[in-house]
Amino acid sequence: MRLCRFEREARTEVGFYLDSQIIPLQAAQTAYVESTGKTATLPATDNLLDYLPPDGSAASSTKQLFEWVNSHLASITTLATEDVQLLVPIPRPNKLLLLAGNYAAHLEEGGDQAVERTETFPYVFMKPPTTTLRNPGAAVTLPSVSPAHIDYELELAVIIGRQAKGVSESEALNYVAGFTIVNDISDRRFHPNPNRRDRPRNSFFDWMHGKWHDGFCPSGPCVTAADTIADPQNLAMQLAVNGEKRQDASTALQIFPVAAVIEFIASFVTLEPGDIISTGTPSGVGNARGLFLQSGDKVTATIAEIGTLETSIVGS
Repeated sequence: MRLCRFEREARTEVGFYLDSQIIPLQAAQTAYVESTGKTATLPATDNLLDYLPPDGSAASSTKQLFEWVNSHLASITTLATEDVQLLVPIPRPNKLLLLAGNYAAHLEEGGDQAVERTETFPYVFMKPPTTTLRNPGAAVTLPSVSPAHIDYELELAVIIGRQAKGVSESEALNYVAGFTIVNDISDRRFHPNPNRRDRPRNSFFDWMHGKWHDGFCPSGPCVTAADTIADPQNLAMQLAVNGEKRQDASTALQIFPVAAVIEFIASFVTLEPGDIISTGTPSGVGNARGLFLQSGDKVTATIAEIGTLETSIVGS
């Protein structure tokens, strides 16, 4: 089951996401009641957590409605995805956490040495969610302060559905509401104040601040319910720029799997419903080959069982 937020006629709605089509929940609910004579009570909210496991108030009824819809598609009104504006699935998460260096081949292409899980720990950083999150299909503007070395990073993102603190790896997936796609866009050569004094941590903050430009975290196009994905460590991933494949991998290649990442963060940070954890990018980034994003580029980021996140790049 995949759910999305979308806007039409200046109104935000929730729908079942079917790639090229969307079934508004309201339309599905009406069709179900008229066909079966049964009730299907859903909340009047666009908060996807209310419709998703593990604790959504309407998770069970939404899943039941989807199962009915899936066998009655011919009789239900749908919308063409291209006719609406898709919205980020979780618009204002309390925390937007991301991993650096969670795929060995990506470490190696960047000049670092690959490490085993037992030799390291997850490198976690944050992006400001209210200004970096960008709707599916929306444009990302090259930052005028540093436009020349902007890169893409395809990532599987986890949406937390239940407060988690001190959870074990074996139980961590029970706290997940669903999965979506993130493009962790990065400024590889951000270098504020060219006249600055050399200090030991300059390069780290250059790297981190290069993640923070407005719009540098496109997310979507939907959320796949956690109980729909049997194994988050077996999802094919591909990213293309203008149709040219750049990244081609699988979540099976992660150094720290999703459950281990949740265990690590929740060992010292309380994870809250709606928090997003983006789990790192595989090899194939533009920086490794000197191929940076340009105005006019179209980036398509695909993860199996979720969908394709499209982003266009425009000049400042």
